[in-house]
Amino acid sequence: MSTATATKAPAPAGSRTGGGALAGTGTLIRFDLRRDRVRLPVWIVALFLGTVSTANNYKTLYADPEDRASVVTTMDSPAGLAMTGPRHYLDDYNFGAMLGHQMLGFMAVMVALMSVLIVARHTRDEEETGRAELVRSAAVGRHAHLAAALTVAAVANVVLALLLAVGLGGLGIDGIDGGGSLLYGFAHAAVGLTFAAVAAVTLQITAHTRGASGMALAVIGIAYVLRAAGDAGGNDALSWLSPIGWAQRTYAYVDNRWWPLLLCLLLAGLCAAAGFVLSTRRDVGAGLRASRLGSPVASDALSRPLGFALRLHRGMLIGFGAGLFLMGAMYGSILGDAEDMLKNIDQIQEALEEIGGATMAESFASMVMIIIAVVASVYVVMAALRPRSEETGGRAEPLLATGLSRTRWVGSHLAVAMTGGTALLVLAGLGFGLSGAASASDGGLFLALLGAALAYAPALWVTVGVAVVLFGWFPRASAAAWIVPVYAFVVGYLGRLLQFPAWMNNISPFGHVPQLPAAEMSWTPMAVLTLLAAGLVWVGLEGFRSRDLETK
Repeated sequence: MSTATATKAPAPAGSRTGGGALAGTGTLIRFDLRRDRVRLPVWIVALFLGTVSTANNYKTLYADPEDRASVVTTMDSPAGLAMTGPRHYLDDYNFGAMLGHQMLGFMAVMVALMSVLIVARHTRDEEETGRAELVRSAAVGRHAHLAAALTVAAVANVVLALLLAVGLGGLGIDGIDGGGSLLYGFAHAAVGLTFAAVAAVTLQITAHTRGASGMALAVIGIAYVLRAAGDAGGNDALSWLSPIGWAQRTYAYVDNRWWPLLLCLLLAGLCAAAGFVLSTRRDVGAGLRASRLGSPVASDALSRPLGFALRLHRGMLIGFGAGLFLMGAMYGSILGDAEDMLKNIDQIQEALEEIGGATMAESFASMVMIIIAVVASVYVVMAALRPRSEETGGRAEPLLATGLSRTRWVGSHLAVAMTGGTALLVLAGLGFGLSGAASASDGGLFLALLGAALAYAPALWVTVGVAVVLFGWFPRASAAAWIVPVYAFVVGYLGRLLQFPAWMNNISPFGHVPQLPAAEMSWTPMAVLTLLAAGLVWVGLEGFRSRDLETK
């Protein structure tokens, strides 16, 4: 007699873990935090220190009530309000109101950028590289990746909010109290959560990380423009269409209103829910927007290394170009008010006197040019390191297996980085020149400001050279190229205000650029920087030619 043995069918993956569509979320959260163990602390500490140091500087720069009253007079203009925030902060312009007015809108953009990059990195980038499909073949639910990414973004924002609350509240500065600091910190977190959820929607639309991030960044730009237009024109309806406007209308340190943050949380919840729903309507690795059918035959440009590299960089180049043109136009709009705005601030006056210049507008423009050049250098670092991402993504190996030489392949990306960076300076100079000449009622400023922007091109080329040297000889340390733009901003802009030693500025390639339009043009440093850039590029290319290619 035989006995039948019943075999119980294995439970579904989701049942084994008890998570269903969210199975494995906890493990992915720990994994994402592990991957971002350096990236997230750098973001959080940089944003925290930037805010705290600014608050401390306010106490020094605007020590007297007369100084703050002078700032109120200057800020109470369309251009001033567009650059800062709503006018209500100006009614009682203590140090807390000044911090909320001048910093909250700017820092909200930075927090939104951090949140978008976190979500895109741990969702769409995982799908694009094929890792998400591999992970989801195990006991991992459909929504686990997105849920984990949103949770990591939420953790980063809440940690930043608590640090700001404790750090600012402990400064002991008049007008910056504990309750206002807590609201100020969580206003950042609310904006960050909102745009993390926006990214959860945009990443469902396209199959590419850069496209998803670009759409989310465009939403951030629209939100900022709506806020700026509403505050400048006195049209609150426009500002209330922007999450950044909602955060500013908490009036931290003034009225301490918490309820506008509920609007941010409501929008974040709706967008996150939409992201989860939309993710069920597409396949892993695909997007809701169907890819356009291309031509069966590649164009002549795409069949050449330079044309193909330009196609890869096109979206990022267009985005930076639009942003820098707008940035230049916004700074130019306050150029005519620079003298009234800064006349009572001793530290800035000293910095501007060190720069020189026939007028305050010229000195101020020279200082602003450093900021514009640093933003352009962010693009050139990203573009110069694109070959590294192509290599680690396994896309360089099949290209170089053909007759394409390593030098031509890397050189095409470097050519786009260098010419693209120069084009960005031209666009920024055009925006700054057109707006600045109109604001200062001086048509001669247009060409002067355009030339001042172009003067930084050799410094951008040196930045590209540093990046290619690291890529060629020390590929695992390629991210160290970001030190160049960060250091240039710290010593070139903040260093003048904080009176850093002159030798620190000389280490940066941006420190050797003539301070146009305030200073006279000097061609020697321009030639030296150009030769240095050429030498660095050659050294980097030699390193890449002599090392092994990272393969998959």
